[in-house]
Amino acid sequence: MAAAERVVLILGGTSDIGRATALAFAQSQWTVRLAGRSLPDLQREADDISACTTRQVTIHAFDVLDTASFTAFVDALPDLPDVVISVVGLLGEQPRAETDLDHAKEIIRSNYEGPALILSVFAERFLGRGYGSIVGISSVAGERGRSSNYFYGSAKAGFSAFLSGMRNRLAINGNIHVMTVKPGFVRTKMTEHMKLPPLVTATPAEVGEAVLSGLNRRKDVIYVRSIWFFVILIIRLIPERIFKRLGL
Repeated sequence: MAAAERVVLILGGTSDIGRATALAFAQSQWTVRLAGRSLPDLQREADDISACTTRQVTIHAFDVLDTASFTAFVDALPDLPDVVISVVGLLGEQPRAETDLDHAKEIIRSNYEGPALILSVFAERFLGRGYGSIVGISSVAGERGRSSNYFYGSAKAGFSAFLSGMRNRLAINGNIHVMTVKPGFVRTKMTEHMKLPPLVTATPAEVGEAVLSGLNRRKDVIYVRSIWFFVILIIRLIPERIFKRLGL
């Protein structure tokens, strides 16, 4: 299928990473569909991307916390996309989540429950059709629990495990591809209050390009930036008794 005929659906289309990913696909001549909660915000993003690339960008209302609406959302799409990418996520506030259970629930549902369930719907549709690609934006934060963000990190860990299980289940069908993307620090609105180390901090555009490249190479798991693979390898090897003292 020619690129100009291919359709990508991006869930979380108003996020910095969502917009950058949409732009990368549009520049490669894909038809882009953006989904999210705010239609006015989605329309602004769609208009900007269309102006930059002359590609068609459509918008669709989607709330990752409204799991009861997922089947109807998929049914209402103009077509079943070739690729669906979940960029949905909420960093939240760890100290607040420790005492505010509603906030803790929002973090967990936004980063794990909602993305996992909507991608499950698409997986079944792709199986029925016989092909498709599923991409989940997870995080290196899920590689090991840390005191500074264990609500967010544990949800991302669960999402990574879910994508791994789905990938193995669907491997029997060689035409369905599941890819896990694990960014480290990314300069976005969500992290603008944080002092980030330049060597391991990516831009949203880097993530978008990595997603497109990873799909073209049919990768299973990619790290953005790639140095994170080695950083995480070291972190995993630190004994728990020492890791607890680091206060990370």
